[in-house]
Amino acid sequence: MKKIFELLLRLFSGFFTCALGIVFMLNSNLGAGPWDVFHQGLSNNTFLTIGQASIIVGFIVIGTTTLFKLKIGVGTVLNMIFIGLFTDLVLFTKLVPISDNILSGLIMIIIGMLLMSLGTYLYISCELGCGPRDGLMVVLTKITKKPVSTIRGIIEIGALIAGYLLGGHVGIGTFIIALGLGYCMKFIFKKFNLDVSLLSHRSIKDTYNLTKVFIRNARSKSIENIET
Repeated sequence: MKKIFELLLRLFSGFFTCALGIVFMLNSNLGAGPWDVFHQGLSNNTFLTIGQASIIVGFIVIGTTTLFKLKIGVGTVLNMIFIGLFTDLVLFTKLVPISDNILSGLIMIIIGMLLMSLGTYLYISCELGCGPRDGLMVVLTKITKKPVSTIRGIIEIGALIAGYLLGGHVGIGTFIIALGLGYCMKFIFKKFNLDVSLLSHRSIKDTYNLTKVFIRNARSKSIENIET
């Protein structure tokens, strides 16, 4: 049970760190990140909040990655829901200040990219299933054999174009994020010796079976302790 708790703690820490990174980039006032430009565009044209738009887009992207037989794990589903919810929560509580000058904005963008990369590392290394956007990154990395930085850059630029066409806020920070986030992820992954092409994500069924084993073993140990 302790291992399950530690895994879930790592998973949700990753989600919250990602959400924090997203808000840092949003509040830089230099333009949102490519995906968030897309989410803003959807929010501006619908009744959805930015977090809700993120959740909807997540479901659409994961539907696409299943065509490439990417495993849908517990982490995949939780990612789609909680990063969006945490993003709305951080925005609502005004936990992150809003930049009022270029220098602080640039610093916030760098912090945001590093937080996003760290959060991605934390939850993706749990091997409980990729998040929608990171699942797309993993799938394309495996198919093309190209570096994470290249694949992430292509994905970010695609999201940026779509978001711009929907009226999302684009600024100099948007292009910094589009070009730099992949390199930040590469840096963090290398720092923690993570090779995404070697990850073996557990499906929801795999996680369920593993949880049953943990619970059964925990009960057996409890019975043994009682008998002794």
